[in-house]
Amino acid sequence: MTTGKVFKYGDNVDTDVIIPARYLNAPDPAELAKHCMEDIDADYVDRVRPGDIIVGGANFGCGSSREHAPIAIRASGASCVIAASFARIFYRNAINIGFPILECPEAAASIGDGDTVSVNFDTGEIVDETTGRRFQATALPPFIGRIVENGGLLPYLRARMEREAK
Repeated sequence: MTTGKVFKYGDNVDTDVIIPARYLNAPDPAELAKHCMEDIDADYVDRVRPGDIIVGGANFGCGSSREHAPIAIRASGASCVIAASFARIFYRNAINIGFPILECPEAAASIGDGDTVSVNFDTGEIVDETTGRRFQATALPPFIGRIVENGGLLPYLRARMEREAK
């Protein structure tokens, strides 16, 4: 479960907007975080606080296949992204690094910038605490939920291998 302030963006937020290509040589997630969203929201990194939530429209994370985009968002302090829909490669990259994302067109359309939102990752319930509205996101399949809970695909596979070796 997480609760945070919303940073709302529109449709087709691409990976070049999430983390501009000029910063892709930075190997450190903290360095990527310093430039997260700067081409669409120059003040984002100064305003985001741990636990805050990004809400986007349709096709969030479109563009290149770089995993830098969800890494930069997570490293910036955001706890999740809620969107009407996700580009498939962004969706997979987010899961691979253990970063929760929720698809819910109704929430994406209704939640306002600056609203306070609570998300229950286990049930997929989203509550706009500012307005009192409740939404039901598409739940992650259980096996994907386990990947996110373990912190990503590699930690999940390590834990699974350790369990099976016993």
